[in-house]
Amino acid sequence: MDFQKLKKQILEKNFYKRLWVILVATYLLALNYNLFLLPNNLVVGGTSGLAIIFQDLFSWNPYVFLYASSFLLIGLCFAFLGFEETKTTIIGSLFYPLMVSLTAPVADFLRPFVVFDNILITVIVTAVIYGVANGLIYKVGFNTGGSDILMKIINKFFHISEGKSLLIMNGIIILLGGYSFGINQVVYAIIILILYTKIVDSILIGISDSKLFLIYTEKYKEVQKYILHKMKMGVTILEAEGGYSKKKGHMLFCVVPTRDYYLFKETVLLIDSNAFFVIHDCYEVHGGKR
Repeated sequence: MDFQKLKKQILEKNFYKRLWVILVATYLLALNYNLFLLPNNLVVGGTSGLAIIFQDLFSWNPYVFLYASSFLLIGLCFAFLGFEETKTTIIGSLFYPLMVSLTAPVADFLRPFVVFDNILITVIVTAVIYGVANGLIYKVGFNTGGSDILMKIINKFFHISEGKSLLIMNGIIILLGGYSFGINQVVYAIIILILYTKIVDSILIGISDSKLFLIYTEKYKEVQKYILHKMKMGVTILEAEGGYSKKKGHMLFCVVPTRDYYLFKETVLLIDSNAFFVIHDCYEVHGGKR
């Protein structure tokens, strides 16, 4: 199977629709930068965070820095990661600094209307917009370059996981922000990143409205009957064997709406008080009864 060809097909699917999404999302991300992050010296990592720090330390223009770093990182991406990887990065890498420039006057106009008495409200609003914008960008298969490119380069050549390398880079940038603007800014940045992560996850995989049950029971026929005829839901029966006892049995696999979680769990225990089950959040379900 040609996985490179499959990747190309996926990236070309609904391309123009996805392009509109990243256009809107980068506009929102850039407006958030000009409206909240830059004026409040909120450094949450990435090249945009470095732009805020270098403005304070060296009086560098943050917009010029974002353009320069974007072109530099696109070049590094092409040199070290190849053309195919660069294609997924170049759109967001160019859109973001452009949108930062375009939204600057809009932010100046809006700023008097979005002044909050409490800095924590500003932090929460910033985190929500930051999370929604990035979540939409990731959901359509793009990114805004910056630290994402460095993360992939570090992963390729130093074999450090992408998650760990991103954590290290953003951690260093946030600490530099703390050196420039004080420890309070570090705390605010951490709050933003925690909220941002939750929001991005919710956009990418949704909010869990179901529970996944894996049930091992000797009374599987009674439980199966309850699921099919009372709960009106599908169920899959798996052959199972105890790892220690080597005892043969059956495991039921089913998805239950969160609102029915308590009733379902307690009913299974009434049917078989020795039933063993594992319950997990379920974000998406496809298919019908089996």
